[in-house]
Amino acid sequence: MAQRSSPVHSDDVQDPRSLDIRGLSMGFGDKSVLRDIDLAVRPGEFVALVGPSGAGKSTLLRLINGSHRPTGGAVSVLGTDPARCSRSQLRALRARVGFVFQQFGLVGRLSALENVLMGALGSLRMPRYGAGSYPRPLRERALQNLERVGLAEERFQRCDTLSGGQQQRVAIARTLMQDAELVLADEPVASLDPNASVSVLETLRKLSAEDGFTVICSLHQVDLALRVSDRVVAVRDGGLILDAATNETSEEQIRAVYGDTGEN
Repeated sequence: MAQRSSPVHSDDVQDPRSLDIRGLSMGFGDKSVLRDIDLAVRPGEFVALVGPSGAGKSTLLRLINGSHRPTGGAVSVLGTDPARCSRSQLRALRARVGFVFQQFGLVGRLSALENVLMGALGSLRMPRYGAGSYPRPLRERALQNLERVGLAEERFQRCDTLSGGQQQRVAIARTLMQDAELVLADEPVASLDPNASVSVLETLRKLSAEDGFTVICSLHQVDLALRVSDRVVAVRDGGLILDAATNETSEEQIRAVYGDTGEN
C-alpha cells in the first residue's frame, strides 16, 4: 500500500542537531508498542507523524525526549543518546528540545508573558516569581516572542482566559525562549477548531523556517499534515509504514495508513 523510503542514517547527516533512530523497539510488560523503527530527520525539517490512535506516536516522541527508555535499538537526539544520559545530561539535552503538548502545559493563573518567560528557566540558577523577577533582557525576548506569535497585546492576560488557539501559541512562544533546536509537538491542535488549528500549525511552520529548528509533529488531520510538513512519517501497529517527502505523498496514501480504524 503505502511506500517507505530508505532511512537516512547518521552517516549522511553531519549536523549534530539531527535525529537518528535505528532498530528502535519499545514495550510495556508483554505489550509491544514500537518495533524495529528506523528514522532519521535532517536539521530544519518539518515532519508530520501520523497514524491511528494507539499506533505509538506519543511513545515515539517520549523516547526522543528521554521520558522513556527503549527496550531495543538506539536513539540519537542532537548527537546524544537520551537513554545513556545522567540526570544533569538529560536536563541539558531537554533544554535544547522543546515540547508542545495537546493540552498546552501552561500555568493558567499566570499571564502569557510569565508563561513564556518560564521557557528560560533552564538557563537560570534560581526560581523566579513574577515577570519582574526575570532579567530585563529576558523580559524583552519574551515580549518579542509573543509578538512573533501575534499575542503581544495579550501579554498581561491570564492564560486561562485566552482561547485554545491563543494558549497554544503562548506555548510555542515559550518554546522559542529555549532556543530549542528540535521541537516535538504531540497532537498540538487536537483540541482546537479548524481555523485555530491552521493558524497554530502555520505559525509553527513559519517560525521553524525562520529560525531553522526541526519539528516533529504528530497529527491526525491528513489535510494539515499535507499542508504544513516537508515530510510525512506514518506508524501503524507499532511499525513504520510510510516515510516520504510530502510533495511525493497523496492524501489517499496517508488515509490508507488508518485502514478501517474509522479515524479520518
